[in-house]
Amino acid sequence: MPQDYLPVLFQILIALGFACSTLTASVIFGRSGKRNATKDSAYECGMLPVGDGAPRFSVKFYLVAMLFVIFDIEVVFMYPWAVQFRDLAAQGPAALISMAGFAGILVFAYVYALKKGALSWKS
Repeated sequence: MPQDYLPVLFQILIALGFACSTLTASVIFGRSGKRNATKDSAYECGMLPVGDGAPRFSVKFYLVAMLFVIFDIEVVFMYPWAVQFRDLAAQGPAALISMAGFAGILVFAYVYALKKGALSWKS
């Protein structure tokens, strides 16, 4: 049984060795640039920089991104169930009831986000 995991261990060791060797090589052979205000300033087509380099974004963008990731992960959990639905149908209604509960929680979370105004851009 442990012999089955040797290729995986070998691949992990090679990946770690490659990562460490490239980082070490960049430290040894890379040049260290001297920093000053001119080099650290933003370049805007030869014109003097105006204002801060990065504008502030509304928190709504991050909230929508987090909601997207959460609901996207839940869809990823639903996909294997949908693929195996024919095989799961032999188990009776248990598989359908469990996914209905999962989808119910998903709908509840979506309605909660709507009620809290998470998807409203007016405020």
